[in-house]
Amino acid sequence: MSVEFAPLVMEPAYRKVAVTIGARILSRALREGERLPSETELARQFAVNRSTVREALRELESRGLVQRRAGSKLMSVSRPQHEDVAEGVSNALLLHDVTVRDVWEALSILEPPLARAAARARTAPDLKCVSAAAAVFSAERNDSEQAVHRVAEFFRCLGRATHNPVLGLAQEPLLQLLEPSLRVMIDKIPQAPGRIVTAQRRLLEALEARDGEAAHAWMTRHIRDFSRGYELAGIKLEMRVTSRPTALKTRARA
Repeated sequence: MSVEFAPLVMEPAYRKVAVTIGARILSRALREGERLPSETELARQFAVNRSTVREALRELESRGLVQRRAGSKLMSVSRPQHEDVAEGVSNALLLHDVTVRDVWEALSILEPPLARAAARARTAPDLKCVSAAAAVFSAERNDSEQAVHRVAEFFRCLGRATHNPVLGLAQEPLLQLLEPSLRVMIDKIPQAPGRIVTAQRRLLEALEARDGEAAHAWMTRHIRDFSRGYELAGIKLEMRVTSRPTALKTRARA
């Protein structure tokens, strides 16, 4: 029996250029803010057409690895923002028909330990962030779209307070899915905003006292309340989550 081989996959030249430059960036040989050579110079170094380099740079820019700074003709090395990286993950989850139950269970696993870590690692600026997010939610609690956005911002402040970028990035896709799933429920349960205010106040007190166990306990209770809210509203946890409004995505990046 003769041996058969699969055909070779021939990658376009621009993809090879993008992979080579991207490898330099990811290895930190090229640091954030460092300018790349001009398109003409890159074309000379890679021995390809300038259009090939331009297409490679577009691909790297779409991945958040390079950007063109205002007033400069040259591309600079950049760092993908958590929001943009997480949006790709949350979009993928939406396409996999993620449900409210899926989001709630994931938050139940991640957020209580994260709150404990935040209580132990927080700084004074972190407390200001958490306090401000809680205050704004309390002021906007009657505007459901803004209210759920502020709930997510409160969680983000806790994530930053851990000073662990891995936790922040793991948290962000869930928060992007939390907003639309929470918005469905919050209008139907009059007591929901008040219970959220209480939980946020207790979590802030735990952070101020550096009480990790109290932060863990209150976050567990806070997340459990979300599930209870759906039950009271008669909403099935098997309901599929939809994407959050574009306007809120834009504000979140501002």
